[in-house]
Amino acid sequence: MSIHARASRTRAAAATATLLLAVTGAVSLDAAAAPPAVAAPAVLEAESATLSGGAAAEREHPGYTGTGYVGGLTDPNKGRASLTVGVQSSAAGPGSVTVRYANGTGSDKTLTLTAGGGSRQITLPATGDWASWSTVDVPVSYAKGANSLTLAFGAGDSGNVNIDSLTATTPTGSGDPGPSGAGATLPFTTYEAEAGSFKGSAVGPDRTYLTVASEASGRQAVRLTRTGDYVEIKLTKAANAVNLRYSLPDSADGTGLDATLGLYADGQPLPDLRLTSRYAWVYGAYPYTNHPGEGQAHRFFDETRVQLGRTLPAGTVLRLQKDADNQAASYTVDLIEAEESGAAATLPSGYVSARDLGVTPDDSKDDTSALNAALETAKGQGKGLFLPAGTYTVSDHIDLTGVKLRGAGVWHTVLRGTGLKGGLFGRGGTSTVENLMIDGQNTVRDDAGGHAGIEGDFGTGSVIKNVWIQHTKVGMWISGPTTGLTASDLRIRNTYADGVNLHGAVRNTVVSNSSIRGTGDDALAMWSDGAAVTDSAFRNNTVQLPVLANGAAVYGGSGNRVENNLVSDTVVAAAGITVSTRFGQPFTGTTTVAGNVLRRTGSMEVNWNSKLGALWVYADQSDITQPVVLTNNTVEDSTYSGLLVTWQKQVSDLRVDGLVIDRTGHHGIEVNAAGRGSFSRTTVGGAADGALSVGGGFTVQRGSGNSGW
Repeated sequence: MSIHARASRTRAAAATATLLLAVTGAVSLDAAAAPPAVAAPAVLEAESATLSGGAAAEREHPGYTGTGYVGGLTDPNKGRASLTVGVQSSAAGPGSVTVRYANGTGSDKTLTLTAGGGSRQITLPATGDWASWSTVDVPVSYAKGANSLTLAFGAGDSGNVNIDSLTATTPTGSGDPGPSGAGATLPFTTYEAEAGSFKGSAVGPDRTYLTVASEASGRQAVRLTRTGDYVEIKLTKAANAVNLRYSLPDSADGTGLDATLGLYADGQPLPDLRLTSRYAWVYGAYPYTNHPGEGQAHRFFDETRVQLGRTLPAGTVLRLQKDADNQAASYTVDLIEAEESGAAATLPSGYVSARDLGVTPDDSKDDTSALNAALETAKGQGKGLFLPAGTYTVSDHIDLTGVKLRGAGVWHTVLRGTGLKGGLFGRGGTSTVENLMIDGQNTVRDDAGGHAGIEGDFGTGSVIKNVWIQHTKVGMWISGPTTGLTASDLRIRNTYADGVNLHGAVRNTVVSNSSIRGTGDDALAMWSDGAAVTDSAFRNNTVQLPVLANGAAVYGGSGNRVENNLVSDTVVAAAGITVSTRFGQPFTGTTTVAGNVLRRTGSMEVNWNSKLGALWVYADQSDITQPVVLTNNTVEDSTYSGLLVTWQKQVSDLRVDGLVIDRTGHHGIEVNAAGRGSFSRTTVGGAADGALSVGGGFTVQRGSGNSGW
């Protein structure tokens, strides 16, 4: 979480994909079934689901299966009523959900189906009366392992629905469900430098704070210092664009230096990569400066990207080499991402081109005023604004007031900030933002003066999709009363504060299928500051290397979920995932953390000399009296304890089921708090200092299926 009007501080802090079905329409839903060539369907009775927001089990109308159906999806509960069920899949791949419903309104209604981060509306025709039931089949994609299905009466839906059951049909496969489905499905292939061939020096592995290795993916990299040193990888898929994560030395005055690095394909030279350290290297105490004399250097890495001008086929050997004219003292190479960038999109139907409204990219002019005027003109015409390929210079907020803004693709349309400023600002209304990059120019954290890439109030039912954000204060800072926002397919890199922060009265908002790396504070945060964040989710994201604070954090609120994320390599003052009352209002409802995979997470909180766990439940400013549900999470190679429960307040209803802890640098499970927790199907192995340590008067209730502790 970044600080917008909050006191300064240093914050401590996958198994599967998810499906979200948002019910829209006066419909009754009964069951969900699947197409052939898949596993036997699993009937999931709606009345046995987790219900929230006014959804309730009922028996008024006959013809239901099981012991009842779910009602309460009525207008008074619009935007908040939902039910959630879990599904296990033995393999990743396509399957289906058949929704059995009753729609006694006499007219067609709709459902919004979100599967693995993608959303669609489905139509539910009228069924004659409330005692008549019908079904619709919906194709979905499952991840291997735990999947969650949620039916929600969204703010943009028509509601008034009864739900009887869902029948999930999953793909077939061999082996037990495992963590391989956690995280995002990404458009690029990642190649770790240390896994390739290289001539140079291996860096790491080392997790010690303030070392370069501690901030490298997998805690390893390769350093090139001599002419002729290189890193070489072989492409497994065709690519015409690459993104490089690297570290250069800083300049003596802390403003950074520029350098080039040789790039070759099958021995043939390509244009040198242009690198800089101006967006890396900070010093001193939080919130850090650009003054090397203050010591404690960190934030070593940055990224650069380039389109190659031609497609390199699979099997091409790509080499990064320090040539004689590459003058930096050293080049530390962490990873290379390669992909096919696609052609720049052209003007879509329903949009007007910014060029036709006087906005001219790729020149020295500031485009801020012209873009704001063009958005208002397009809105007045009932159209969206299309930004053709090019770089648009912005020096202040681009205001979004219920408008559609679309670029030609993240590799083609760039909004480039000026100094600390330049980004998109939601001012209410339903907006859409997609297919562009926001390239900030921040070089230091300035909470009062810096801009987020995207921030503000996004009204009801807004969509943010396929946006690349880097070098801003925050990636996305979403404020209340935003309701029903879906944000997906994001790349957020190298911010100076949070990656994503849902702040205050944000409801029913989902951030999914996104890659978030190198943030300067929590990568993903829900912060109930002044008002509660409710019924929102971080789902199927890949989080790497927040250089301060947690992979994902929930600070207060109700009905929030952190599901099926892959979090790796937290650095300092950090857990992989935390549920915490360190900031914000107390919890007022259930918080669920399910299906996540945490690799090499947890870290030292250097200000407290405290060892933070991979999973951290932290009762600090207030008791956590509402349920905290930890289900089917996997902890691998935790720096310290796998699960940590602390501190001066009580945690009175912790529910742990299906937790796997495999190798830790401290305890498997460590508790130092008052309260109570139940544990089932929890396995601990390879804990360096013992599987279990309990203090503070905490009561451990052992269920079935536990082992290793």
